[in-house]
Amino acid sequence: MHSLPINKIRAESKHSTNSFVRISLLSQKIFASFNPHSPGESLANLSISLLEQQKKEWPQLADAYASMSSAKVRAIDCKDFPVELQWNPKRIVSASAKVDETSVRERKCFLCSENQPREQKGVLYRDDFVILCNPAPIFLRHYTIAHRQHIPQKINGFIRTFVVLAKELSPQFTVFYNGPQCGASAPDHMHFQASPSGSIPVERDSEDAQRRLLKKQIGSVSFITLRKYGRRVLLLESGDEKELESCLAGLLVTMKKVLSATEEPMVNILCSFRKNSWRVIVYPRRKHRPAVYFLKGESQVIISPAAVDLGGLIITPIEKDFYRVDAKLIENIFEEVCVGEDMFERIIKEA
Repeated sequence: MHSLPINKIRAESKHSTNSFVRISLLSQKIFASFNPHSPGESLANLSISLLEQQKKEWPQLADAYASMSSAKVRAIDCKDFPVELQWNPKRIVSASAKVDETSVRERKCFLCSENQPREQKGVLYRDDFVILCNPAPIFLRHYTIAHRQHIPQKINGFIRTFVVLAKELSPQFTVFYNGPQCGASAPDHMHFQASPSGSIPVERDSEDAQRRLLKKQIGSVSFITLRKYGRRVLLLESGDEKELESCLAGLLVTMKKVLSATEEPMVNILCSFRKNSWRVIVYPRRKHRPAVYFLKGESQVIISPAAVDLGGLIITPIEKDFYRVDAKLIENIFEEVCVGEDMFERIIKEA
């Protein structure tokens, strides 16, 4: 781990002019690089330092965080569970993003280095990913971890990265993943996100012994659900990295079969590492956006649920929605976008 700009680029990129251009731009945009085998700062501390530097040098980011510090939050008690609403106007771009194939193809990818703001820099992570400060933050520290190459948003092939990243950002951060059809505003570019540990309500609710129900055990991996939670959520907990990765990969294969998905199954996932153990929180999905999102005029409510929202922190970029959303609407949205009970039980049984 060291805080020096990279000066060497992997040889794989030397085969095309476009790659040369992209890599040249990337090398100028690296604040620090992280090597787990070298002494130096932790990945979490490098990321925190990056954010502080970016606030000083990137006015757009500084303004976004200034607005974030005064964001309004409102608690709502649903039937069996609490949630929090956050009014966050900066998130309108993400919440209203057009993610159909044509729209994605016609816009420039904002996660590619050549399309990023001039001031934006990042931490190079294990040569393949770059940790970036999210310019429309939900949290007081919010990061996007983008692949160096423009490849589709698919967690298959990056499950180990996901699990290891959660450990290397611990205990300060939790890592989460939004599938390309259920929350990722850049479905064409592989990325994760990171938030401060415990800032998403489901992280705290997962500790509630009264809610936890052990469904099955595979080796060291516990499969746990949460009672009376308003949406189906599955926890995978283990201290064994390889067994956890295997179970998560197997779960996604099972979900693809059960949900009859032709591509990656619709899913949102959070991963954290605490006290020498991982916790993976999985939300199997059946729908991207609720019906109320597509209503016209005053009846429309702009809520586009992803990992954070299903985790109990619901983002409302429109002020009127922040004040009028009630418990019944939240309960209906969760029920509408998450898989039903029968399908959920089948996924667990067959995983």
